[in-house]
Amino acid sequence: MRKIGLFSLSLFLLLGCKAKEERKGLLLAVAANMQYAIKEIGLEFTKETSIPLQYTISSSGKLTAQINSGAPYDVLISANKKYPEYLEQQSKTVGDIKGFAFGKLILWTKHKDLHPSLELLKSDRIQKIALANPRTAPYGTAAKEVLEHLNLDKELQEKLVFGESIAQTNQFIDTKSATIGFTASSVLEILAVEERGNSFEIPKELYKTIEQTVVVLKGAKEREAQMFYTFLSSLKVKNILKKYGYGIIDS
Repeated sequence: MRKIGLFSLSLFLLLGCKAKEERKGLLLAVAANMQYAIKEIGLEFTKETSIPLQYTISSSGKLTAQINSGAPYDVLISANKKYPEYLEQQSKTVGDIKGFAFGKLILWTKHKDLHPSLELLKSDRIQKIALANPRTAPYGTAAKEVLEHLNLDKELQEKLVFGESIAQTNQFIDTKSATIGFTASSVLEILAVEERGNSFEIPKELYKTIEQTVVVLKGAKEREAQMFYTFLSSLKVKNILKKYGYGIIDS
């Protein structure tokens, strides 16, 4: 029995090493708000470099926790600088953290008879307000800042429902599980006009800038990861980001 156990362990380790060797392309950890834009960006990158990309989409905070625990990502795209800076402090990154765009926060509803506004949030017509978890999702942090700025955080506390990421928050709004919600403007750009519902862009002075950042992570794919990092500053990418409703940071 012991010999079989040792053989199984050796085979497991061998297959594990082989799988690592065979992994082609880059594995990107991508903040959920970028889930639509990143696919188009990735297609253009692969077209130019022949380097395939794979993605894990989640909240910036959850992805950072995975990376810190040893997840083999090559690049992190975060919705703020806080998480990349934390990984930098943990010696998990290579080179500089770069801001390449900024996101826009909106109120969104699929109820056609509702016209979103900050004042409307206090109405009895609004039963549930969705936002991403402020502890792990920068768009959730921004939504919390808006509510605090307007002194609505305590008044609306019973109405708030939290998604694990902006992607789950979008599901709450899209399925009408929440009457209305705070989300990224980029979600509207992938919907047909008749599916967009109604939205309201939150004034920028009510929340801190949601800076989309990228950083290369330490590992075997640093050279290819640096190519993707550089590609994000290209004119082609800037045009894609504009199409998805992002503001551009010149670099």
